[in-house]
Amino acid sequence: MVSFAMARLLIIVGLLIAAIGVAMKLGLPIGRLPGDIVIERGGSTIYIPIVTCLVLSLVVSGIAMLFRR
Repeated sequence: MVSFAMARLLIIVGLLIAAIGVAMKLGLPIGRLPGDIVIERGGSTIYIPIVTCLVLSLVVSGIAMLFRR
C-alpha cells in the first residue's frame, strides 16, 4: 500500500511535470537559455544545458525548502 507521503510526492511531481509542459507549450525558453552550449559539427549536434540545469536546480531546491517547513 502506498503511504500518504508517497502519494503526495507523486501528485506534486506530476503537477510539476504538467506545469513545465504548459510553460514549454506557451513558448517559454525552457531548455534553450543563454549560456547553454550547442556544438554543431557535420550531421551531429551536441547540446549541453548548463544554465538550464542551474535554473531547474534552484527552482526544485526552493520548492523542497517550502515543503520541508
